[in-house]
Amino acid sequence: MMTSSRNIDLGTMMMACGCGRRQFLPFGKTVCKFGNSSYYGGVNLVGSCKAVPTKPKEISLLNGIGQAQTVTFDLKPEPKQPISLTNLFEVVADDLQTLNDNLLSIVGAENPVLISAAEQIFGAGGKRMRPGLVFLVSRATAELAGLKELTTEHRRLGEIIEMIHTASLIHDDVLDESDMRRGKETVHELFGTRVAVLAGDFMFAQASWYLANLENLEVIKLISQVIKDFASGEIKQASSLFDCDTKLDDYLLKSFYKTASLVAASTKGAAIFSRVENNVTEQMYEFGKNLGLSFQVVDDILDFTQSTEQLGKPAGSDLAKGNLTAPVIFALEKEPRLREIIESEFCEVGSLEEAIGLVSEGGGIRRAQELAREKADDAIKSLQCLPPSDFRSALEQMVMYNLERID
Repeated sequence: MMTSSRNIDLGTMMMACGCGRRQFLPFGKTVCKFGNSSYYGGVNLVGSCKAVPTKPKEISLLNGIGQAQTVTFDLKPEPKQPISLTNLFEVVADDLQTLNDNLLSIVGAENPVLISAAEQIFGAGGKRMRPGLVFLVSRATAELAGLKELTTEHRRLGEIIEMIHTASLIHDDVLDESDMRRGKETVHELFGTRVAVLAGDFMFAQASWYLANLENLEVIKLISQVIKDFASGEIKQASSLFDCDTKLDDYLLKSFYKTASLVAASTKGAAIFSRVENNVTEQMYEFGKNLGLSFQVVDDILDFTQSTEQLGKPAGSDLAKGNLTAPVIFALEKEPRLREIIESEFCEVGSLEEAIGLVSEGGGIRRAQELAREKADDAIKSLQCLPPSDFRSALEQMVMYNLERID
């Protein structure tokens, strides 16, 4: 934004227009011009200019020249600091540290190969977002219920959720034949497919055993449904590869099965263990569901907009395998050529790169961004039932952190 200043009086005055830049001008009062409006320069306030409207007027200066001098300023807003996950999770840092200390021990030590597999996936740079959400919702709802501290059930739930998530990643990498995860070799790449499948099965079983010991039937049903949803999502995806007639609702259902179901169960389960009212637990479920969907849409956008180094896997890998995500589904409405390329299963050299370009040109990225923001808005609305606190603020920041990835 540009502003100009004109001198209309005598003396010397420091110019301050709220932009953080100060100028000493050879004359007194200064008029700041923003567009067609004029203002007297005033004190330097953060992000604003304290001003009094005035009418432009011609004043003859001492030398008789009637033209005012003009000084141009470049008003630039302060750069917004990106949201850091480390700062976001600071309010539950001790809870996450305890979880990290416990994860390897609760997997068990029956087989050194399984322990090695667990160490590989747990140590591969995971952000621990799902247990972090468990602890944030646990503490936000505990305040609502008047609890002074988290219960053993809250903490065990965070560990169970991370084990289930880890097991699903191991199996996903086998099904997708992925050799890299978070920039490191996958379990099946290091130990073979047989060990990877068994390691995933073992973690699912171990998580189920700890889940049963919580002795809360509602939570047991909730988390058991998640494991069923994982399988449903994989079957749905496998049966629709390279299908250009895939609808957005089909994509959202598959995304719920594969991603949002676990997040929704995590946040609702945390609220259940805080023993809050049913309407609050349902709002926490809606929060987790919409946050999970928004995250999945953003991940699918990044598959087109980030580099291999940033993704930790080849860019456009989902499309190359025939997995049609939101950006592709939207772009197919505008780009007939995209359908031709996909249905040919990228048989021609350079066809994948052409398809990636068409996804952007057809508005697929832009419309997917709108979808991610829509789900994020729905997630924020579900937090209104919680009292103001650092934990609720962190949950809101988690939603914004996700959207910042596509800004």
